[in-house]
Amino acid sequence: MLKFPRLILASASPRRADLLSQIGLKFEIFPSNIPEITSNKNATSEVVTQELALQKARSVAEYHTEGIVIGADTLVSLENELLGKPKNTIHAQEMLTRLSGTCHKVVTGVAVIDAKLQREKTWVEVTNVQFRELCHSEIVAYIDSGEAADKAGAYGIQGRGAAFVKRIEGCYFNVVGLPLASLVEQLMEFESDANV
Repeated sequence: MLKFPRLILASASPRRADLLSQIGLKFEIFPSNIPEITSNKNATSEVVTQELALQKARSVAEYHTEGIVIGADTLVSLENELLGKPKNTIHAQEMLTRLSGTCHKVVTGVAVIDAKLQREKTWVEVTNVQFRELCHSEIVAYIDSGEAADKAGAYGIQGRGAAFVKRIEGCYFNVVGLPLASLVEQLMEFESDANV
């Protein structure tokens, strides 16, 4: 099992918590109070997600004197338009209708902060996702299941939304909400630097 110093997840996302638990990490949950903003039309998804992830991590790190804080933000980018979580069922239906039959990007910005040393690192992970053509009735049924409500792009690849995905290029866990391989690499780098 991987062992790191005190880890703090700056997110209330059950999916991110599940992913960290899946690889055997012990961590505390301390959600940030940073609102998710996707209306900046002048910035790319890579820039927006990294900025939000860093804001989330910083907002939690200021309450701690030690530990490594993990912040993350995930958006869907379709033709350079940023899609966050749907505001309501109509918005979810609009999103899924637009994603039908297309290739889009799932972009996760991640920030890691050593609260004691005030060391920060941010990066971004991008996964290309190809959707098959969706019919209206299955979109409606999916939304009625409740699964679309709190997910970027109005779908979850780890749930019923898996049936929409023809193929992906890149990290699967990134689409769920946290790129595990690159996160562990960064945590190991933080740990080795702290022991120098």
